Amino acid sequence: MVNSIEGTITYKGMGRLGILTGGLEWDIAVPAIDLDLLPPGGEAGRVYTWLYHRETEMSLYGFADSRRRDTFLELLKVEGIGPKGALRIMGGIGQGELEEALEREDLARLQAIPGLGKKTAQKMILALKGSLVSSPAQGESPYGELLGALMEMGYERKAAAQALAQAEKELGEHNEGDRESLLFKQAILNLSASL
Repeated sequence: MVNSIEGTITYKGMGRLGILTGGLEWDIAVPAIDLDLLPPGGEAGRVYTWLYHRETEMSLYGFADSRRRDTFLELLKVEGIGPKGALRIMGGIGQGELEEALEREDLARLQAIPGLGKKTAQKMILALKGSLVSSPAQGESPYGELLGALMEMGYERKAAAQALAQAEKELGEHNEGDRESLLFKQAILNLSASL
């Protein structure tokens, strides 16, 4: 798979982006919001990609960052949403607003996205609530690896992040032993208590 393409942006508009790299110009379908996040034409840029390949079609989809691409891939898991539908959804709502609407089960906000009906919005809430919640930005929290480990154990991102925050409060200034190990154990206890 092509993870990303870096080069000179040749054009932007109408849901398409051109990027020139090594003498090859790529034509990539990009959500409108991501087009605004990427540098203007003539400047260097990087787009994170996903290749859609079928017998009769090959399309390259692009995103401003890997988190946006991950959201696109999560949307594809929802019954009734294909690549073009996912692209349209992402072009009609920002990342934070989408995450918030899913967490609050805000059906009205989701239905306000052009082309998204009530049934599909309900399916999105059922399938994606808790799975798109942003993790702390890199460098923002020293416990990103702990969050990842808890998620690998099957805990939802939001619940794991809350359990880690609670564990940090409970441990306070406790510095005996390996703090990360203590936080991890306490977070698991917090998660077990909430079941």
